[in-house]
Amino acid sequence: MCQLLALNCKTPTDATFSFTGFCQRGGLTDEHADGWGIAFFEGNGLRHFVDHQSAAHSPVAELIRNYPIKSKNIIAHVRKATQGGVMLENAHPFVRELWGRNWVFAHNGDLKDFVPALHGQFRPIGSTDSEHAFCWLLQEIAKSHAGVPSVEELTLTLAELVPQISHKGTFNFVLSNGDAMWAHCSTHLHYLVRAYPFNRASLMDQDVSVNFAELNNAEDRAAVIVTLPLTADETWATFQPNELITFVDGAPKIHVDLDAAHAQLSADLSVDMRQAIAEAQADADAAMQRYRQNLGLQAI
Repeated sequence: MCQLLALNCKTPTDATFSFTGFCQRGGLTDEHADGWGIAFFEGNGLRHFVDHQSAAHSPVAELIRNYPIKSKNIIAHVRKATQGGVMLENAHPFVRELWGRNWVFAHNGDLKDFVPALHGQFRPIGSTDSEHAFCWLLQEIAKSHAGVPSVEELTLTLAELVPQISHKGTFNFVLSNGDAMWAHCSTHLHYLVRAYPFNRASLMDQDVSVNFAELNNAEDRAAVIVTLPLTADETWATFQPNELITFVDGAPKIHVDLDAAHAQLSADLSVDMRQAIAEAQADADAAMQRYRQNLGLQAI
């Protein structure tokens, strides 16, 4: 499958440290070598970089690692292809416009037989289940609101829509419109909040450490969301399966438990569909264990 990285910050922050470690998972310490991408919100604008090459070896990724772009909302992705070829148009994160705003989405997982009708302005360009899911989400959000909803209203709408996708497989995702960051977990997702007093942190995937106390002020705060923890010397919180968390100004603001809605829809799936989903999740778990073995970590 893939791995996700997102930052939601109180003040504009660069992702150089986190992205440096994250890139190693794109072909060196892990198997996600089928493309990568990153998007930075800047006011009403967006810096968006994608590449079908591996993040560990892409010259564009090297540029981003050495060029500290500051943003309050950042989404990055390294891809291991399950649906759709290794092509530029299939590289996450995906971007669309709605109500004059940029919306950015990245997905880790595998959806089975998810082919809802798309009849509005949102159509996939590539051939991934991820982009199809993003287009459907935006289509339904646009139908539910006349204009940009509040963070609270959009969280309620996503709580209704997400189980309609997540019961079809694995649907770990991050989504932002520049106001907040929404993150949903099906299987593996973690987060931490870096805030005053800041400490030193060391990457797991590369011999790099940073003393954040030397780089930040007392008012700074950043939430880092990632598939698997990036550091071994910080305390990471684990998402619960089928949990949706809304992050605002560098902190988790709203937690929504979607387990009941997910279970109700999953109960209607055929035995063959459930088996296919279980097999895909087992393959993803095995890949995670191989990654931990690469780093010399204990299996979980």
